[in-house]
Amino acid sequence: MSLVFPHTFVPWFRAVAPYIHAYRGETFVVGMTGEMIAAGKLNSFVQDLAIMHAMGIKIVLVHGFRPQVNEQLAAKGHPALYSHGMRITDAITLDCAQEAAGQLRFEIEAAFSQGLPNTPMANSTVRVVSGNFLTARPVGIVDGVDFKHSGIVRRVDAAAIQRAIDIGAIVLMSPFGFSPTGDAFNLMMEDVATATAIALQADKLLFMTEVAGVRENPEDPDSNIDTELALADAKRLMAKLPPPTQPTDVGFYLQYCVKACEAGVERSHILPFAVDGALLQEVYTHDGIGTMVVDEKLESLREATHDDIGSLIALIEPFERDGTLVKRDRSEIERDVEAYTVIEHDGVIFGCAALYPYQEARTAEMAALTVSSAVQGQGDGERLLKRIEQRARAMGLTSIFVLTTRTMHWFIKRGFQPVDPNWLPEERKRKYNWDRRSQVLVKKLA
Repeated sequence: MSLVFPHTFVPWFRAVAPYIHAYRGETFVVGMTGEMIAAGKLNSFVQDLAIMHAMGIKIVLVHGFRPQVNEQLAAKGHPALYSHGMRITDAITLDCAQEAAGQLRFEIEAAFSQGLPNTPMANSTVRVVSGNFLTARPVGIVDGVDFKHSGIVRRVDAAAIQRAIDIGAIVLMSPFGFSPTGDAFNLMMEDVATATAIALQADKLLFMTEVAGVRENPEDPDSNIDTELALADAKRLMAKLPPPTQPTDVGFYLQYCVKACEAGVERSHILPFAVDGALLQEVYTHDGIGTMVVDEKLESLREATHDDIGSLIALIEPFERDGTLVKRDRSEIERDVEAYTVIEHDGVIFGCAALYPYQEARTAEMAALTVSSAVQGQGDGERLLKRIEQRARAMGLTSIFVLTTRTMHWFIKRGFQPVDPNWLPEERKRKYNWDRRSQVLVKKLA
């Protein structure tokens, strides 16, 4: 039996809980490459999907089958033909695609039927529904190339999919569509997943891929993964890149993420299937593991409301316990909540600061500047400081000050100067704790 260590499990679970709450009832469309299945990752991935489904996320799973179709073609001695980044589907290739899709659907449904071995969910039932949810049209002839039975999604039966996920089923879709006349077309998984996410106005579109994500410097394979890419930046990057033709090209999955976000899908993700649990890490941690494309930056600064009181208390408490912050009465936080500025990411508050003005002295105290230890070092403290400065200037104040016992160097680097406590406005001086011996630092506002 494995050991559970409370000192690591409890903080981890507390950090994950806000995401479990935030995503309950949301709809995720997940595109899974055939390469992931060929790499033997199906069973562990299905377990992760089952966990997410058990926590209330509505899931539509779209599978790919590039390597499986190529394997069928090789067995028949028939070449795999591509152009413009798409497969050319002749009659033999269409037969191979149908065989591969049937086999993969069987394997995926069997994997879901296993439950979660050796866990309390071993006997849980995950209902999987598949069906003819797509209407397709032919790609046709492009630059003189006849794509034959290759198609593009024309319409997604969003109402039928919605009914299925609303009764608690996971919807499984293959990259096949049919025309109104009954002709079958081989589709691209990426096209199907994107069209489905748009039709459902899904909360997330996630691609499990053979690439790690989009790197900060696409020309440097060793540069860091850009974990959050604004839609405008993603479009600028796409404009600089050559048209993608291979799944490993930088723009291959990115083009679908951009298309989805432009059409109203809030977030699109490119994740590496090579990393065990990549889907869980992306969904249930602050920074994730792959690249997320969003219509605008998820991190936002705003003034607090009474709905934030519980989050503010939970954020501040650890720093009160270790002595970094002076303990505040809970009624004080509730009374002064409108003095607080918060920084939130994906609906979760990770930082705060309060502004208490002293109008007669034309100054204000910045208090309770706090950034969660989980995200420190990413510039959130500076963003909060800038917003507090903006609020103070808007009040016609000429300076702000802080009282601190541990973080004076951080403030000095950002333009604060130490002063004698007697500098404080009279009202604040009366409340100064001389036993604590906090250092007073002042910053003049230009």
